Amino acid sequence: MQELTPREIVRELDRHIVGQDAAKRAVAVAIRNRWRRQRLPEEMRPEVAPKNIMMIGPTGVGKTEIARRLAKLTGAPFIKVEATKYTEVGYYGRDVESMVRELVENAIGLVREEERANVEEEARRRVEDRLVELLVPPPAALDASGGAPAGTERYERTREKIRAMLVSGEMDERRVEIATEQKAKPMMFTGLGMEQMDLDLQGMFDKILPKSTARRDMTVREARGVLFEQECDALINQEKVHSAAIELAENLGIIFLDEIDKIVASEHTHGADVSRQGVQRDLLPIVEGTTVQTRYGFVRTDHVLFIAAGAFHRAKPSDLMPELQGRFPIRVELNDLTKDDFVRILTEPKGALTKQYEALLKTEGVEIDFQPDSVEALADYAFRVNQTTQNIGARRLYTIMERLLEELSFEAPDMKTGRVVINAAYVKERLEEISQDEDLSKFIL
Repeated sequence: MQELTPREIVRELDRHIVGQDAAKRAVAVAIRNRWRRQRLPEEMRPEVAPKNIMMIGPTGVGKTEIARRLAKLTGAPFIKVEATKYTEVGYYGRDVESMVRELVENAIGLVREEERANVEEEARRRVEDRLVELLVPPPAALDASGGAPAGTERYERTREKIRAMLVSGEMDERRVEIATEQKAKPMMFTGLGMEQMDLDLQGMFDKILPKSTARRDMTVREARGVLFEQECDALINQEKVHSAAIELAENLGIIFLDEIDKIVASEHTHGADVSRQGVQRDLLPIVEGTTVQTRYGFVRTDHVLFIAAGAFHRAKPSDLMPELQGRFPIRVELNDLTKDDFVRILTEPKGALTKQYEALLKTEGVEIDFQPDSVEALADYAFRVNQTTQNIGARRLYTIMERLLEELSFEAPDMKTGRVVINAAYVKERLEEISQDEDLSKFIL
């Protein structure tokens, strides 16, 4: 885990997300508290629970992006789940424990990448040896006797010559035949995906179903990739990966619970409302801290950080079960985006949309230049359409930018080279008519 101070975390988040300072500060403190907990005496550490966060704000203002960037910044396992996808035990749908299993899978991917970096050099050496063996099989006499027949020196010289050609890439188009492993496909149950099964039957099938090998003919370039994966798998200690992944998920995992306001039951609890209330009851032990069985072992959720988010248009956080409310002690409200926010979103972040489109069209040899007045105009259209139709926050910019550059993106391959200046007049010509037609803008913008 990177040792970032709250101020450093906020500064990094500012590179990608505009505004929402209160939310950034809250998550920065929560992450720093995890770092502090790791340095407490062993007997005190289990007593310090994470301070879960509830983000309240409309769609498209940065709730999910803050959590996702935070996880990437700290190297923590992260998953985003929608609370509405879960149903209480006994109803058709996903059980809430599956989110913990997904978190562990994410952690395994992170740990495996670290372990892979440690074995890459040895794996490449082994791949090179295997390719040499495939291209220059050992003489039959050598195989049978184990001795050193007269042609051994010539054989070794040939091997070294082929090895040098492999390194230089001269053999990349030569064809070889390699063995690959194939898993038998388990029977799928009607209406129920394997990833949703309570007891994780997919893991059980992986263990009991037979595996077969098949011979595949491919180029050396293709074989190098397949063999590299095989050698990495052989060199990585899977038990070590699983153990480290569970520890990582338990201590640094982040679960982002989106649309938590949609599982608030109305006053008249019947039908779907009963199920919503049930989901809250099932979520409670997960958030409070429980043990979940996964195919890799038992996972405790006591120190997983939960970040919940919702618009809360028709409901209030206080409408959630009191016990569940209490597990989210930090509440932050995210603000609606203004026109000035849209201007900043279009230009300031590292991956701003204007920078993305400039880079994309540059691959076609077309240079586009967004003038300051064009950015102002785009921000104005986005803000006005959000006010007159449904407010979808910064996501409105994606639809507006696509509409603005649709013709240019289509024509770019045939333009070969050129420079296109995007100014306010260019924006108005392509967006004014459609933005004024409220009914049409609902469907297009």
